[in-house]
Amino acid sequence: MTMIRSSIAAGVLTTFLGAAPADAQTYPTRPIQLIVPFAGGSASDVLTRILVERAGKSIGQHFIIDNRPGAGGNTGTAAAAKATPDGYTILGSGSGPIAANVSLYRDLGYEPLKDFEPIAMIAVFPIIVVASSKLPVKTLAELIAYAKQRPNELNYGSVGIGSSQHLAGAYFDQVVGVKLTHVPYRNIAQYAPDLIAGTVPLGFQWLPNVLATLNSGGAKALAVASDKRMAALPNVPTTAEAGVKDYVASGWFLMLAPRGTPKPIVAKLNQELNAALADPAVRERYSEQGAEPVIFTPEEVSKFIAFETIKWRDIITKAGIPQIQ
Repeated sequence: MTMIRSSIAAGVLTTFLGAAPADAQTYPTRPIQLIVPFAGGSASDVLTRILVERAGKSIGQHFIIDNRPGAGGNTGTAAAAKATPDGYTILGSGSGPIAANVSLYRDLGYEPLKDFEPIAMIAVFPIIVVASSKLPVKTLAELIAYAKQRPNELNYGSVGIGSSQHLAGAYFDQVVGVKLTHVPYRNIAQYAPDLIAGTVPLGFQWLPNVLATLNSGGAKALAVASDKRMAALPNVPTTAEAGVKDYVASGWFLMLAPRGTPKPIVAKLNQELNAALADPAVRERYSEQGAEPVIFTPEEVSKFIAFETIKWRDIITKAGIPQIQ
């Protein structure tokens, strides 16, 4: 992901008006509620907990995770948008509710760029192109050639319409000129047996979703859709190395606060979260999950959201994916 760069955030702002200085200087004085609009135990939930466990130690208060899944992440994200903007309710959301769903849903109940203050990134999950071991391909080039000879015959699974795994597959179609068939599942556990059996032989997945299947030999990783190899899969080439330089895709997660949260509080959270992301122990645990830490300023987070919203809007429009609701 070429636009991602590492840059330690600026320190807490020191000049602000009214009662804000005292609030920001003493913040936080009680635990911080963190709404995660995905199920407990999901990849996003696991990474968020790793991050805030470390950040809570330095900021001096616990982060209390409040899992509110539903409607592709929209339910919890909408609830966070309506929370009091005092720094004690924040949001850990992702590429679906914050970028792709803007085009996928007729009415989200919130506007990501208007209703939130960007705080910091959490992580990026590079997409891994995986194939069932029953599929007679060993490389990405072989997969593309095989798929071109069989339009609409090869299925790929995801955790639902509009998920990053679904859209990564649609994007793959557009980049390499194939026609794959999307098969949505209610949860990733339902997909793994079909991947192994070869009935749904493809996936554009995050590592945690397919690691057990890869380790068992039921599937093989053909390429990582990133600009660098994954530490957890050092022998798997990037898509560019495998001959498809224009295919880069990922799911991502970030922290936001309700619009109107004081800037000094946002800056303090950014500083603390970025310090946690820079911690070698956190980075090692991320690597085990197949995730990459990303250190951004709030301004960089805002630009990233805008860029990704346009990118996925164009992919969704070109793929002809109908709106939901």
